[in-house]
This record gives sequence, structure tokens and C-alpha cells, in this order.
Amino acid sequence: MKIEGQLGADVALAHDWLNGMRGGERCLELIAGEFPEATIYTLLYCPEALSEELRRHRAVVSGLSRVPGFKKHYRLFLPLFPWAIERFRVPEGTKLVISTSHCVAKGIRAPKGARHLCYCFTPMRYAWALADEYFGARGLKRAVVDGMLARLRRWDAESAGRVDRFVAISEHVRKRIAAHYGREAGVVYPPADTGFFTPGAVEPGEVAAAAGVEREWVEGGYDLVVSALVPYKRIDLAVRAAEATGRRLLVAGAGGEEGKLRRLAGDCVRFAGRPGDEAIRTLYRGCRCLVFPGEEDFGIVPVEVQSCGRPVVAFGKGGALETVRDGVSGVFFGEQSAEALGAALEKASGTRWDAAEIRRGAERFGRERFLEGIRREIGLVMAEERR
Repeated sequence: MKIEGQLGADVALAHDWLNGMRGGERCLELIAGEFPEATIYTLLYCPEALSEELRRHRAVVSGLSRVPGFKKHYRLFLPLFPWAIERFRVPEGTKLVISTSHCVAKGIRAPKGARHLCYCFTPMRYAWALADEYFGARGLKRAVVDGMLARLRRWDAESAGRVDRFVAISEHVRKRIAAHYGREAGVVYPPADTGFFTPGAVEPGEVAAAAGVEREWVEGGYDLVVSALVPYKRIDLAVRAAEATGRRLLVAGAGGEEGKLRRLAGDCVRFAGRPGDEAIRTLYRGCRCLVFPGEEDFGIVPVEVQSCGRPVVAFGKGGALETVRDGVSGVFFGEQSAEALGAALEKASGTRWDAAEIRRGAERFGRERFLEGIRREIGLVMAEERR
């Protein structure tokens, strides 16, 4: 049951940027559906890339979005993000601010008397971890980057005090919130569309059409990667393992690493670009397994493929430990090397998987479970006395 009747239009939503429908935006979409009159505050807004639900909401966009080149190169403006999020003025009379944040959205200033609930995907990833993967600079340039990141860490920790209650997307992130912010957090797992991602038989021709590859290549069976092609996802390990073992690998996704990955790839690897949801479901249903070589805060893709009854071969760290059951719905490997991944893939090939049991495990992460958790956390933050 929706809770809009209790709060109505007196709710504001904040999200880092809205330029696509990834896992974070799917969470916001469901939360926004609970509050049809809520305004969304965001640094960047591209309505053509959003769902109908999100487009229905009034959006207040940062002044940075008017800067030439910001829409295309917004990440270059990272040092200005704290300043931009603090410029928003949420109206007096707002009872609840819900931020869905992995960067600076949680730093929005709630008006006097309002409660602030943060659904935290992670403390700011750029500042606390993965600096080498994102910036990779050395010498003087890296010294400048390190100075900027130190300022961001200070701001990120200080602005956590504006949040009345944190909710983490996983136990992995809950521990990170405690470490970086010194705050306790509830846990509500992100939602997978288990009603859409379901088991089903697919023909090689359907898979080939969905992936844009040769039917003959698909008929040999394939492992699957579905991911943004960015450094920390470690898709390079999947490509190297495929070439070393001779296993066919289909990579679905786009990003700045694509050129590098194509140079690493040989005859065993094909690239499918960025397929739509129906094509992705076809690829899930047809694959031998999903390859998940990075350390993620949660990872919705492994849940989606399990919802289709297919197993996962994952790096045994981070959110995958909470979504994949070793020996039941997947296989873990212990170090991020092509050799360890290759051995895990061979183990997966020798395992008899129960598609129905894999599917049952994924049902823990359905949309209604997510909404039940969010409603519970809203009730808690509204009942708490201000700290």
C-alpha cells in the first residue's frame, strides 16, 4: 500500500544525475511511484533517457547543467558537485527528503523540520575507493587529483550529518557507511524485475539476433557479461579468461574501456553493444553462465540472470556474496586473475544446475520486497526524534 496519503506533496527526492535507467534509477523510479507529486532535485536531467514514471515528476536541475559541455562531460565537474547540490532550496513545509545517492545527493540541505532519509548506494566511490581506476594519473597531475579527493572526502563525511537515517543497498555498503560516516544503517536490497526476467527457452537464432552476432557462433554456447565497460568492472579479466580457455564470451555493454577490450579480444569474444531489456532477457536465458569479475556494492545483473534460472561465476567479494549462493546459483573465485576466473568457469561447466532453485533464490529481490523495505524505513525515520 502506498504511503503518499500520509505525506502527499510534502516529499522531495534527490538523485545525483538522471541520464539513463541503470540500477539506481530503477530504485528511484519505484520510490517516485510512491509519491506522484514529489519534485526531483538532480545535477543533470536528460528526460529522453528516462522512464515514463520519472518524466512525470517535476525536476529541478542544477545550474551546472547550463554550462556548455556539462551534459556530455559532467564527470569532469566532480569538484563542483558539492557546491551544486548545496545550492538547491527545498521548500519550507517539506516533511521528508529522500536522497538516492552514490555521489553527492545525500548532501542536499533539507528545510527546517524536514526529515532526511538517504538510500545509499555507496559512500562517494570516487573519493573513498577506486581512485586509480577512475583517475589513473601519476606525478603532478595525481598530486592535484589527490588534493581534490581529500577535499571531497572531508565534505562527504561532514555532509553525512545532514542525513537523519541511512539505508544501505547491502551489508557490504552498510559496513562502508559505518567506516566512513560513523553511522548505523538499515539494509534494503535493490529491486530486480523478477516478473520480467523469467526462465524460458530460446533458439540460437533469437540469441544471435538479440546480440547481433553469427548464429553459428551462438550455437557453440557462450558465457555472458552484461556491464558498463569501465575499469573497476574488470571485464578485461573475462576477456583474458575467454581467450586463454577457448570459451566463447559475449560482452553486452558500452563504455570507455570498449576499445581496450576489443584490442584484447580474439575469436572467442563478441561484443553486443547495449541491447534493450528484451534482448538482454534473451541473452540471459541463452547463456551458460553470467561472468561477474568485479567487486560491486550490490550488483543487480547477477540477480536478473538468476531470475532467468542461469548461474553466475563471480569474484567472491562485495555484494555478490549476498546475492549468489555458492554451489547453488553460482561459483566464486577468490582472486582477480584470468587464471582463477578460468578455473571457476570450468567448475561451473561441470556442475548440474537447478534452474528452478536458482530462480527461487532471486525472488528474494523482487520489487514488492524493495517497496516494503523502503516503506518500513520511511516509517522509522518519520517516527524518530531529530538527533
